[in-house]
Amino acid sequence: MNDSIYLSIQNSPRFKELVSKRERFAWILSAIMLGLYSAFILLIAYGPQILGAKLSPTSSITWGIPIGVGLILSAFILTAIYVRRANGEFDELNNAILKEAQQ
Repeated sequence: MNDSIYLSIQNSPRFKELVSKRERFAWILSAIMLGLYSAFILLIAYGPQILGAKLSPTSSITWGIPIGVGLILSAFILTAIYVRRANGEFDELNNAILKEAQQ
């Protein structure tokens, strides 16, 4: 590709829309994950008795295990949400930008 194609893509309103949407969405998901991790760390620091409490009187499993597993699963879920949107809306915008630039 030559420089004129790069410049037309950079100046495209669709490209600017794609960059803006993708960046905003990534920041939102990052803030959610940061909030979850921060809450977990604060719970460790200020509520260890909650994490150390058993699920039931006869159980050897404490609340810390399902909360920790839930935190790990939330990272996978947020990644899946991003991938789904990237493969849908973001790819459609990307293809439209490329078609527009090739004309």
